[in-house]
Amino acid sequence: MAGKSRSAGSVHRTEKGKPNLQADQISEKGSEGKQMGKQTDCLVLRGVGGNYEMQSEQDGRRIFCRARGALRRDDGIVLVGDRVTVEEDGMGAEVIASVKPRRNRLIRPPLANLDGFLVVAAVRDPAPILDTVDKLLVILTHNRIPATVVITKADLDGTGAESLADLYRRAGYAAYALSAQTGEGLEALRAEVSGRLQGGGILALGGASGVGKSSLLNALYPALGLDTGALSRKTARGKNTTRACALFPLDGGYIADTPGFSLLDFLRFDFLSCGDLADAFPEIAARLGGCRYGDCRHIREEECAIRRAVAAGEIAQSRYACYCNLYELLRQKERSANGASPSARNLV
Repeated sequence: MAGKSRSAGSVHRTEKGKPNLQADQISEKGSEGKQMGKQTDCLVLRGVGGNYEMQSEQDGRRIFCRARGALRRDDGIVLVGDRVTVEEDGMGAEVIASVKPRRNRLIRPPLANLDGFLVVAAVRDPAPILDTVDKLLVILTHNRIPATVVITKADLDGTGAESLADLYRRAGYAAYALSAQTGEGLEALRAEVSGRLQGGGILALGGASGVGKSSLLNALYPALGLDTGALSRKTARGKNTTRACALFPLDGGYIADTPGFSLLDFLRFDFLSCGDLADAFPEIAARLGGCRYGDCRHIREEECAIRRAVAAGEIAQSRYACYCNLYELLRQKERSANGASPSARNLV
């Protein structure tokens, strides 16, 4: 099944212009001189411990195999969502021979070729950490991956859930407040999810442990039957029943359930600079050009259109605080890369 075509153009969102990631200089014969067998184009559905489950794009059959040696040595080179070439070695054994160029790529969670991402947070139990939500949205927006914010557990606090959803709508994102337990708000989200999946689209879903990602998928598509874990009262964290990224064929496309995570390590991301940051906040990007100074950083400058919008309540204080914190982090990171101190590593 062919995926949707979508162009992108930054370090981690595209590998346009690069050749396929070859495991070896593959010829018609294997490394031991054996005649190579047929090749099959596949989509990677799951990968655990160097073993991969794939679906053939020709006949839909499932294939289980490992990658060639060079791909195994390059940690993380084969990602869930990759489209790969699987090759027989002449003896009947199958291996992943190469990875096709990606439209986009995420590092954490490790996924490729996404057509959308549901960022899930709970209104309560556990309490939402908006800084984590905003950092993930920055990554997705920078990579031009359409992001949708989903606030779960509206049955516990309907007013609070709707308030959070509205905060992200005003920031420029599609956002839903819903309950997987009662079904409230599910139909509107189901319509968007179905649209993203059409034509072989890949939609990912992620957020902190305990926010109800697997419960949400089960409510949207009961036939999935994913395991769900109750929240631990002692730690206020979910049991994280999702242990590895995996794609599930669904409704004409594929949906990924990802492991829960409570923080993002921005220091591992080399694709984002201070100059890129404003464009990763839609509500800030929409107001660029309105400041007095052309090189305005939107931090302390006078007659800044962004600070004016924050003061007027047009940009949420929490979103602006995240922008300022990330700007300082990235500035220190750039200084550190040039030999300055203090180290950005101490500013996480």
